[in-house]
Amino acid sequence: MLSSAMYANINLLAATDFFSTLLSYATSGYAILAYVIILLVIIALVVAALLFRDNSSSKVMHVKASLSGEPAEPSSSEESKDEDKEGEESGQSGRKEGKKGETLGRFDGLSRIDRERAKYEREGYDTRITLKELCERFRNFAAGKLRLYYSRSDIRRFIAGMQVSHILILQGMSGTGKTSLAYAFGEFVDNSSTVVPVQPMWKERTDLIGYYNEFTKRFNETDLLKKMYEANYSKDIYVTVLDEMNIARVEYYFAEFLSLLELPDADERELTVVSDRWDSDPEQLRNGHIKLPENMWFIGTANNDDSTFAISDKVYDRAMIMDLDSKAEIFTAEESSKLHITAERFRELGEEAQKEYEITQRNMRRLKQLDEYLKANFRITFGNRIMKQIKTYVPVYISCGGEEIEALDDILAKKVMRKLGMQNPVYIRNQADRFCRYMDELFGEDSLRQCKAVVQRLKLNA
Repeated sequence: MLSSAMYANINLLAATDFFSTLLSYATSGYAILAYVIILLVIIALVVAALLFRDNSSSKVMHVKASLSGEPAEPSSSEESKDEDKEGEESGQSGRKEGKKGETLGRFDGLSRIDRERAKYEREGYDTRITLKELCERFRNFAAGKLRLYYSRSDIRRFIAGMQVSHILILQGMSGTGKTSLAYAFGEFVDNSSTVVPVQPMWKERTDLIGYYNEFTKRFNETDLLKKMYEANYSKDIYVTVLDEMNIARVEYYFAEFLSLLELPDADERELTVVSDRWDSDPEQLRNGHIKLPENMWFIGTANNDDSTFAISDKVYDRAMIMDLDSKAEIFTAEESSKLHITAERFRELGEEAQKEYEITQRNMRRLKQLDEYLKANFRITFGNRIMKQIKTYVPVYISCGGEEIEALDDILAKKVMRKLGMQNPVYIRNQADRFCRYMDELFGEDSLRQCKAVVQRLKLNA
């Protein structure tokens, strides 16, 4: 006879076989197919129930309306269908009536600016200030009101750079006041700068200006888009700060801006916002495009470390570069107030400087000789764009209170000498001393200090 222990083992084995068989059936292909079919049936039943509920509520509404003798209000689903049909019939008019008959569109912020346009059209601008006075007042304002200290040469570079290009790049070590300088200028001209923190994942212009949300039927407007729209109603100077601009690839998310700012006719600089047109779109949005405001400057701050991308030549060639590698000494500032100046008057000051302080013929000959030397020895050249920038930058820098040779040294170092970094390092190391001697002979000993510093730094890093 079998003992109780043996019976227990037999029962355990039988139970194990049963569960093993059940598990094999439950995980077989047929079982999985059955699970999928059951899940689909459940989903279909849920969807049918929801549709039935919507239809029932709609029918109840119509029954109540017929009993009361009043017209029934359409349900949300019927309303959206009617709107879509109306949009198709009217060429996507995009009109939607509010509670008080107000026409609503997809651009809430821009439409609000249209209604408030009068407050952006102010008067009482200063028309008599000179560039030198502007620089002094700005420097004293930043120090006295904001406790931000900058050297006179830095202020001159900043103002002269704004006259050359609508894109400035302030680069250097962290904590030297790059973002603060752009912020301070916005406060000085009484129109606060718009600070846009660049994100690492940015790849296209929608990251800057926003996008149309198909679900909400609204455009997600960014602060930058609204400021650009506002600027087109104003005469003021507008400053946009692209903070840590090279934490993403500038030539990706800023590509369309770069191309548009190259167009000589400001009226042709139209930025694509949406691909279609609605009748309810804001007044200044024409066929889905907004004019890139001529009175807006883009100032990017850049840190050069392992967490950032190298800024491409395409960006460097179009922008003005300014290095901020050290903090200026604290000084006692004279009393200074904000300046009300139009962007048009600011540009006129630059044009007047170019006529009054045109580069001397002697230095133009030197530039030509330097260009020939660079072509013969390093296969790099100034190019038309760089020559145009030099001819604008130098006179404005002089008008701001600086010297011609200082301005030449600065812009040559930023625009020309940096291209040597793309050459063979060994070749640069062998040619560096000879090139520095040539610059001393051409411009005078110790005249191009910044240029020679760039060359010597490349020699040491080779």
